[in-house]
This record gives sequence, C-alpha cells and structure tokens, in this order.
Amino acid sequence: MSKIKVPPTETHEQRVELWEEIKKAGGIEPYIQQTLSAQGLAVHNNDTSRMNQKQKSAYKKSKRAEAEAEKVVRKATWKAYCATHLVHLGNGVFYNDLVDADKFDIENREQRISNNDLPNIEHVDALAEFLSLTLPEMRWLAYHRDATKNPHYKQFTIPKSDGSERVISAPRPKLKKAQHTILHKILDRMPIHGAAHGFVPGRSIASHADKHAGRKIVVKMDLKDFFPTLTFPRVKGLFRKIGYPEQVATVMALICTEPKRKEVEHDGEMYHVSLSHRSLPQGAPTSPTITNIVCMRLDRRMSGLAKKLGWSYSRYADDLVFSTNDTDINIGALLRLSEKVIRAEGFRRHPKKTHVMRQCNRQKVTGLIVNPTPSEEKTTSRVPRKVVRQVKAGIYNRLNGKPHKSGESLEQLRGLAAFINQTNPTLGRKFLDQIKTLVEREENEI
Repeated sequence: MSKIKVPPTETHEQRVELWEEIKKAGGIEPYIQQTLSAQGLAVHNNDTSRMNQKQKSAYKKSKRAEAEAEKVVRKATWKAYCATHLVHLGNGVFYNDLVDADKFDIENREQRISNNDLPNIEHVDALAEFLSLTLPEMRWLAYHRDATKNPHYKQFTIPKSDGSERVISAPRPKLKKAQHTILHKILDRMPIHGAAHGFVPGRSIASHADKHAGRKIVVKMDLKDFFPTLTFPRVKGLFRKIGYPEQVATVMALICTEPKRKEVEHDGEMYHVSLSHRSLPQGAPTSPTITNIVCMRLDRRMSGLAKKLGWSYSRYADDLVFSTNDTDINIGALLRLSEKVIRAEGFRRHPKKTHVMRQCNRQKVTGLIVNPTPSEEKTTSRVPRKVVRQVKAGIYNRLNGKPHKSGESLEQLRGLAAFINQTNPTLGRKFLDQIKTLVEREENEI
C-alpha cells in the first residue's frame, strides 16, 4: 500500500487536473492500468495450477497488493469524475451526463438562442462557468433532496389581505446569486405580453389598475395556486423551448424550483422534509419573470378573447382583470370562455375570487380604487382613503409622542407609504421622508 502513488485530489483544481490526465489515458480503466503498470503493481493473471505452494503464496500476495492499490487509484478517479460531471441530481430527477442527440430538441434550437441574444450554453460545464460555480457547487444547489438538514431557502410568512398567511421562500446567498444570473442574462431577454403588468420594468399595480379606471363594469379573476401550478417539468419545458439542451435545461429548472417543506424532528435532529413536487417558490428572484414568460400564450389568448367580446384585459401575476363601458354586455360569455382558456393553459380559476364590480359599488383592482372621480377630468387608480389615513395617523402619533396602533411598525408604515407613492408620488414621498426621520430618531435614541 505504501508503494502506490496517485496525484493529490484534495482540492477541486487538483481533481480537474487529474481528470485531464484520465482523458489523455483514454478513460478511467486505461488510466488505472497505466498507473499500476508504471508503479510496478500490475500483475498478469497466471494459471496457479502449475505453481508450487511458495509461488502461489507470492502470486496471491501480489494480487492482493494490486487489488488494494487499484482501490486507491479508483477512488481518486471517482473524485476526479465527480468534480467534472454532475453524475446524479436526486431522487426522481432524470439526468445523465451523456450528451447526445435529443429528439425533444426544438427545431433551429441554436437559431432561437441567437435571435433572443441569449448566452449559448451547450453543456453543464459551460453552465457552471456561466453561473461562476464549480460543478460540485452547482450540483449542490440543484440536487433534489426529499429531506435535508440545510435547505437552500429560508421560509417565513406574511399576512394576506384575507387574513390568511402567504409563505415566502427566500433563497440563501449562493443560490440567489445564481438565480439573479439566470434572471438578468436569460429570462429578462425573453419577450412577454403587453397585457402583463406584474414585475415588468415601467409597469406596476398602478398601470394595471389604470387600464380599468373609470369603467362601468370591472370583472376580476384570480388563478388558484399560481406559483405551485408552475412545476419543475413546466419550468424545464420553458428552458427547452427557449433553446437550451436537455442537461442544461434540467439544471436551470432545478435551480429555479423547490418543493414546499416542513420541519420535522428525528432522533434529536431537525430535517426539512419535502411535502410536494418542485415548483416556483415565492421569494426567488426568477419566479415572477418565469410566470410572465409561461403566461405569454395565456395573455395572448385572453387579450384576443377580450377584444372579440368587447372587453379590455390585463394581468398582474395571478390577478386577471377585464373591464368595459358596455352595460348590456354578456358577462356570462366572458366567464364561461375565459374559464376554458384558463384550464387549457394549465391553470385553475379560484372559485371564491371572481368578482363582477359595477360603478354603483366600490371597484378595486390590486388594492387600488378605480371608480370614476367626478372632480377629475381623467380617472386614475388611487389608494383607498383608509390606507392614507392610517399612514398619516401613524406618522403623526409618533412625531408627537402619542400612542400608536398596537402591532403597527415603522416597516409596515413604510410599505404602505411606498404603496401610496405608486399612485400619488407627492404624498407618498412626503410620508416616506417623515418615516425616514422617525427611523433616524429611533436609531439615535438607541
């Protein structure tokens, strides 16, 4: 055992260098044989029936030494292989490192990549370089685990307007950095429909609501379980459709998806156990843009349907809104046909969140009021007066040393002020400046 010498494989760079040597030798098996032969440890197979006892003992001893030496060399080659190949990406994930012709590739795949000015990534090693990761680091980020002690996401909840809680999954720094690279260098370059207003530069909840401001009838629909509906296969299909090959699309889809998890204690240790299939996590920077790209055909079909039936249409994430000034229009036809489109596109309409709003009642779109205002020539969306009063009172009480609403934090007031700023920049900026003053005062007191 002391005689065998193999190149060091303690670092990633050393393992990569060893793999280059293995490739020059013609593969793992030829490399092992060359290494054993070069060090005088290779033993030819001989017929022991013609050997005397002493010769047999010597032959067996040399074969045992060869076997032990082979174990050492093979272990080193496996480390080199794992440093330069992904090998396996977890239970239930189909993956292999063999790059061959794929019948599921779209036609003119390379041309589609070029037309959208996307980075040409043909292999997973090029993807790792693109993401500024080593292959083992990329495998660690992409690997699917049914149970793990160290999840890649930190989960927390925020309250929803209906009183329930929304689960937010925030990626940890290394994964978040990889997602940002995919977002800015690939996803942001893909076209999305003009009806999409969520998470799009230059558009907002205000631009979404303004499209329906002052209309006599507004119909609002929600898509049920929007992010969970966009599963790993659908996200992988998106990357395939963009033009990326099987292995590259698989890894990028894994990096952009995650199953819902629950903390479970076992033998005194805490595990994060998968509760569902992998889907887009709310909190990942890539998720909103992926939804807009996937919903391209939904938006196109809904826009065509709306135009045909006499409606205007726009979408903000899972919030679909139609509006019209025709009071005699057939609302039932819109509901019935839009339901067919939603199901055909792989989504479900939330049965309890479809609302028909007329001007005689409050019309609300993504939290903004869109009813007409007699005092203004042109109707625009606006924040409810209740929200403005809440922020104004919260700031006033703190500035004057008076008790404020229980459970109300400056961070909450800042969020509401930013909400107001989207439709009323003058008032919103005033509130934000006042809150900044309050924050600085609290810091100085500490």
